[in-house]
Order: sequence, then C-alpha cells, then structure tokens
Amino acid sequence: MGCKLPMDGHDLVLCLLLVILSMQVLQVPVVASLRPPAMYVFGDSTLDVGNNNYLPGKNVARANRSHYGIDFPGIPTGRFSNGYNTADYVAKSMGFVSSPPPYLSLLASPSSSLLVLTALTTGVSYASGDAGILDSAVQYFKTTKANMVSTLGSRAVNAMLSRSIFLIGVGSNDMFVFAVTQQAQNRSAAEQQSDVAAFYAGLVSNYSATVTELYKLGARKFAIINVGLVGCVPRVRVLDPAGACADGMNQLAAGFDGALKSLLAGLAPKLPGMVYSLADSFGLTQATFAHPEASGYTNIAGACCGGGRMDAEADCLPESTLCANRGHYLFWDWVHPSQRAAMLSAKAFYDGPPQFTSPISFKQLAHKI
Repeated sequence: MGCKLPMDGHDLVLCLLLVILSMQVLQVPVVASLRPPAMYVFGDSTLDVGNNNYLPGKNVARANRSHYGIDFPGIPTGRFSNGYNTADYVAKSMGFVSSPPPYLSLLASPSSSLLVLTALTTGVSYASGDAGILDSAVQYFKTTKANMVSTLGSRAVNAMLSRSIFLIGVGSNDMFVFAVTQQAQNRSAAEQQSDVAAFYAGLVSNYSATVTELYKLGARKFAIINVGLVGCVPRVRVLDPAGACADGMNQLAAGFDGALKSLLAGLAPKLPGMVYSLADSFGLTQATFAHPEASGYTNIAGACCGGGRMDAEADCLPESTLCANRGHYLFWDWVHPSQRAAMLSAKAFYDGPPQFTSPISFKQLAHKI
C-alpha cells in the first residue's frame, strides 16, 4: 500500500498507520501473549454500548439518561448498566481498554475514515438493544469489511479478521417475544409443543446462517454467550405474587441453549479453521442463585434502579431511587445485570471454572493461533 500525496493531516496519519498494520499482518508472526487484533460484537442490550442512541423513533429503548452510567463514572453512554457491561469486561480480559465503539457512532462521525481506522485497530460493536438473531448486524459488518478491504486490501484484512474475536450474545429478546405471544393465545399442550419446536428450528436456522455468513466474511474465532435464566429477571419475577422465577421461560431458554450447543458442535467440522468458545450464562446464573453470598450478592431478585415492588415494576429513570450498594445487586434494572455481575460473568467465561465454557475458554480462544 502507498500513501498518495497531497493529503490532509488526518488522512496522512491514517495512511501511515495502515502501512504499519499491513506490514504487521503480512510479515510478523503472532505472539500468543498479545491481544487479538480486534473484536467485533454482535448482540442485544446486554452488549450494546450505545448503538441504540442513534436509532430513530421515540419508542426505541435507550440508556442515554441517568442513572445509567452512574459508575462509568457518571456518564450515560447507552450501556444498559450502571457502568461497564459484559462486552466491556470480555474486551478488557483480552487486552482492550473496553468494548469497541458502536457502529452507528462511527457512521455519525464527520470523518469518513474513522470507521475503517477503528475497525482495523480495535474493532466495532454492532450490538443493539432489542436485537434478535441477528437482524441487520451482519450486513453492517459486511459493509464495514468492504470499506476495510478498499483501504488495506483483502489479503491483509482477511489475515487480521482470522485472528480477531467475534463476540456474540443474543437470543433473550426472542425468548421474551415468544413467551408473550404464547400467553396471549389459547393453545393446547400439543399445539404449544409444536410451537416451541418451530421456534427452536427458526432460531437455530438463523443462528447457523449468521455464523456461516460471518465465517464467509473472514471470521474464525467465535466467543458465544448462550441465553441465561430469562425467567428470573426482575421484570418477570415481579409478575409472580411470591416473586418466583418463571420456570417455563427458563425451560424455553435451556432448550434453546442445548440446540445452540449442538449447532456449534456440528458447524465447526464443516467450516475449516473455525474455533469457538461457548459460554454458559445459564449455568453460571444457576450457580450464582444457588450460592449468592459466594459472589457477594445480598439481592438476586430485585432491581437496584427502578420502581414499585422489587423495584421491577418500572424502568430505571432519573427520578428512581437507587439501592444502597450497587455492588451487592445482581440486577441493575428490571432486565439487565449490574456492572459487577457483568464483570464476574466475563471473568468466569475468560478463565474461570471449566464448566462455564466449552470446548475451550475465552482465554484459550483469544490465544489460539
């Protein structure tokens, strides 16, 4: 690659940086202790770092107000958390400063080269609150890659992508939508069973298509988080007079998680060079609920920020009263984990007890050559 003059100062810096990156990608062996070249994030509100702030419409779920970000410190960033979220802590564990920035913020930048520069040096987050499996995120990445290739060339970009991490955490919203739809219908037991089977088949098919398309675009290292105990989030528990978890929703998530595990085990042999780590959010949450004191929690049922019973009958708003100690709560608001819960989850997935990742840990995935 050559730098064609004249060019302004920003373009010159970008050009020189890309020359150096190209030389590193093509000539220098990978050192296992170094962080991956970049991370690309696909998922829902548990991983969103601000994409939803840029979506049009007054009904879009956004976390751009207090008390969100109160521990960031004090800055609402679009994360559905009091501070950092799971994507941030996974990124931190792999050597990044935090999650890569949201795709839509890069598009909104007056610099047309910022998206390419960021995508090549740290990565991009396509995660968005309310996302299902996986909506338009893959198309956004496809556009990003095309811009990367036009700048650096396909050989260097593909080499870099093959060593980068593709973090995926999605499916919870699909569970919520399906459960609400089922409750609104008067279906027989046999019909419900058929509906669940069709639901799983659709999700697995879409998930398979997503992973396969990302693979075709150059992805090789997949860090995937399964669906957790969706029936135990405060917004669901508050619907029960005793505040109990909704076992039916948890069973729905468990069934999908089993199908996802089988899907990945079957896909890997068909996609040469693909490696993955499947994080068991469901199992980790079960273990946490069984012994909350071991993780330092005093409240695993209610929200820290919200309103009404269990602080789970209203969203977290600027006028909401916060819990006394945010670090002692598993949930920040009526759906999302607290910063501490995100940190502990990422720690378990990166290099924690082996039962929470398979077939390898996130750490092994990051260092695998």
